[in-house]
Amino acid sequence: MRYMATYDWMETIRNTNQWLGATALSMASYPAFAMVPNPALEWMAAWGQVTERSFQRMTAKPDWNIDTLAGADGRDHIVDIKTVVSRPFGDLLHFDVTGRETAKRKVLVVAPMSGHYATLLRKTVKSLIPDCEVYITDWHNARDIPVSEGKFDIEDYTLYLVDFMRELGPDTHVIAICQPAPLTLAATAYLAEQDPDAQPRSLTLIGGPIDPDATPTDVTDFGNRATMGQLQETMIQRVGFQHKGVGRQVYPGLLQLTSFISMNAETHSQAFIDQIHRVAQGEASDNDKHNAFYDEYLAVMDMTAEFYLSTVERIFKNGEIAANEFVVDGHKVDIGAITTVAVKTVEGEKDDISAPGQCIAALDLCTGLPDSKKASHVEPGAGHYGIFAGKSWRNNIRPLVLDFIDANAAAPAKAPKAKKNAANSNAA
Repeated sequence: MRYMATYDWMETIRNTNQWLGATALSMASYPAFAMVPNPALEWMAAWGQVTERSFQRMTAKPDWNIDTLAGADGRDHIVDIKTVVSRPFGDLLHFDVTGRETAKRKVLVVAPMSGHYATLLRKTVKSLIPDCEVYITDWHNARDIPVSEGKFDIEDYTLYLVDFMRELGPDTHVIAICQPAPLTLAATAYLAEQDPDAQPRSLTLIGGPIDPDATPTDVTDFGNRATMGQLQETMIQRVGFQHKGVGRQVYPGLLQLTSFISMNAETHSQAFIDQIHRVAQGEASDNDKHNAFYDEYLAVMDMTAEFYLSTVERIFKNGEIAANEFVVDGHKVDIGAITTVAVKTVEGEKDDISAPGQCIAALDLCTGLPDSKKASHVEPGAGHYGIFAGKSWRNNIRPLVLDFIDANAAAPAKAPKAKKNAANSNAA
């Protein structure tokens, strides 16, 4: 129960700061004060507005805000977000563009479960919808899942991906972004062994820790420094009574957010100071660049304790994927069993979360895959966010990924050919 108390204590701090912001905004905006203009009141109102909005966003799941698509026929087509598969810990969504012929490319985007909602990939999805039938994994906030639904660790996550791939069929192209890259690679290998007819056509891994020790970062250093006992004692809490998942052990989103911000504390502090100044000067808007970013960045979700702990222990500490020793549901997965699925890795030169070298390690693990089916790309000057949602993604990486998908769209032959595809010319 003491962990439940700390969970409620963190929520109390968040709620109190939201209340302080709302109070400051209300007091400073009192109509009678307008009779005697005072710059201090303007700054107080600005601080209150920014503070209330920031702490309020931490408990709200953002909307996709993808309503229409301008079609080639000159008409706006409604984007209907449909649930294809509904499961306790995550759903498979489809962005169905009504009135448009089915796109030739079918893409499954595997979203991270690392503290943020799948909506963090909104820009990625929007950039793909015009050219693809886009599906995405929509993971649920662990605090809203009753304990009766059982556990959810990295093996369960992998089996969810296996089921989603089976649902979509073998003409699917999978794009895994960041944290799920190693588990998506394992899910593909699992299908190669257990259900080869359900394998996707291609697999693109973007900025994922396939081999975290290949190029150490602050993230990997922390994973190696902290013992599992320390993580269990300091990071895991029990959900409070106000949520459906009362009693479930979780790694709280608020705690994860604290870690995110502490990595670049000075940058974030300056961003909020600048925003308060813009609000006080009347230069800010509801959907300006700051709000658009932080409305998403501050919206965090809890992860199940077993998922967080098994990720640290098995992916980072033991390196089970990197060593090709990963076990799913009692079955040892052999990544070398992938022989027909084209695999491409994408890394950012300045990625300080999954540094260059960590993701490309996947290609060495695919020992059964010919070089003609392997490709890699390192984006110059790009950080972690930029390789899947920034201008580097829009201008350079997205076209490369679409070319890679097109080059591997045909059903594979029984025996892979040695000749390289044009889009695989940057093969590792």
